[in-house]
Amino acid sequence: MSALLDQAKQVVALAKKKGAADARATAYSSREVELTWRDGKVEKVSEATTRGASVALYVEGRYSSVSTSDLRPEALEKFLEESISMAKTLAKDPYRTLPDPKMYEGRAQLDLALFDPKYETVTADLRRKVAKEIEDGARSVKGAESILSVEAGVSDTKSQSATATSNGFEGEREDTQFWLSGSVSCKDKDGRRPEEYDVMGGHFFSELGSASELGKRASERTIGTLGAAKLKSDVFPLVIENRAGGRMLRNLLGALTGRALQQKQSFLEGKVGKEIASKLLTLTDDPHLAKGLASRLYDTDGFATKKRVVIEKGVLKLFYIDDYYAKKMKVNPTTGMTTNLVLSGGKKNLTELMKDIKNGILVTGFLGGNSNSTTGAFSAGIQGYHIVNGTRAEPIAEMNISGNLSDFWKKLTAVGSDPWVYSSTRTPTLVFDGIQIAGL
Repeated sequence: MSALLDQAKQVVALAKKKGAADARATAYSSREVELTWRDGKVEKVSEATTRGASVALYVEGRYSSVSTSDLRPEALEKFLEESISMAKTLAKDPYRTLPDPKMYEGRAQLDLALFDPKYETVTADLRRKVAKEIEDGARSVKGAESILSVEAGVSDTKSQSATATSNGFEGEREDTQFWLSGSVSCKDKDGRRPEEYDVMGGHFFSELGSASELGKRASERTIGTLGAAKLKSDVFPLVIENRAGGRMLRNLLGALTGRALQQKQSFLEGKVGKEIASKLLTLTDDPHLAKGLASRLYDTDGFATKKRVVIEKGVLKLFYIDDYYAKKMKVNPTTGMTTNLVLSGGKKNLTELMKDIKNGILVTGFLGGNSNSTTGAFSAGIQGYHIVNGTRAEPIAEMNISGNLSDFWKKLTAVGSDPWVYSSTRTPTLVFDGIQIAGL
């Protein structure tokens, strides 16, 4: 890690020597291994090791971002000379400057627990063993005779990076991640071939759950969709499974960026301090969550990260405004990136929340669709199940929801206690009332 920081500082110094007014450099290295297993055998194995540097150059009021994988001193010198020369041909942008160094201050002194010291113990034999366990689990469930194919994925990544700027920022980051996935396809009576999956991941291999159970869940999800059909169009209570809820939340967050605000592409412009959702929605951005998939001590500008309330009891508290757009709008920056998004939860899980619904829809996934950050209009296909008298009934498919995010989030009536932990968007089960669903 110290070698990477030295490399970043050397690149910054060389860029300044070659004529840049300021520079930011990130030196990085990564190793990624991926194994794909299909129907009893290894289908593909890939390994990629990368080392390089990315450089932001500030030259005579102009800005350029470049990268290279050739870190030999003579190659770096030529690369920076050419990059700086090309930067001088670009249009000037007075807002492209390094941040005020004061924004670097106050960095938390925390161990975020992002690196597994036992990374090297994950061997090729272990990856194959785990992949086989996923398939064996998938083929052990009731109804497995309808399975056409099982695919298992095992991947791991080790990444290290160090960043330095010409105005005093220095930062280092080390991360490992491990992911397991199972995907199962089946043959339906009408000839369709539905496919579903399950996935889990984290920073520590030993903390992953059972590979066999993951395979079982993937099969059960697929087999459960057999015979899916449309219901008649109607207004229903809508229950969104925890792993699917992130889609609707990200639609809302698309209108909270500095870019959307500055370019008049946010339907939430002017809404800070105003109610934009149900009082049940409290959303916190927590970059210091131990073992969080998006935890970090500094953001892409080098700002020291801190825990922020984005929406409190339905009231919008802030926009995500990076240094560049803050300068363009002449406002104070917040941060330009989301980290771990946490919704304050209730006391009931999915099963318990469904018990209160006599006739509704459980959404387990969204298909296609779009969302317009300027107007708030959205539409999406859904798949899932009919809820009848509090229990999951027949599977549904080829149905759609559409509306406006301003109205949709005000119809939130319950938030679950079961956040989806295999994502930086940690949504629990969400329940909405009075949602128009298009079907037959």
